[in-house]
Amino acid sequence: MGMPNKPVRKRKPRQLAVIDQQGCTGCEACIIVCPPDCIEIVPGPEHPDLLKVVEVDLDRCIGCTLCVQYCPWETIAMYDHDEGVAIAPSLTIRSIVPGHQAAALQEA
Repeated sequence: MGMPNKPVRKRKPRQLAVIDQQGCTGCEACIIVCPPDCIEIVPGPEHPDLLKVVEVDLDRCIGCTLCVQYCPWETIAMYDHDEGVAIAPSLTIRSIVPGHQAAALQEA
């Protein structure tokens, strides 16, 4: 999923943060506390200039859980690494990485 112009992490973490974009308000609380700076703002599915959501770069997430602790909407969950990679597309409405939009968006 790697986002351009950002370094990759050195080793695979045991867990990954995955954001359920259905409940994300784009408040950016998670972005502020993310040590590897792996959470990015994404234009929302409706009214992209007004409503934003966020997305975790799974290739850079270190599994620290800070985003989960600080999300006021409880839309971020931690998953075992492989499960997180598998489930992320089903919770991602919009992605800033070309070709990584969720199937739900493509069906719409």
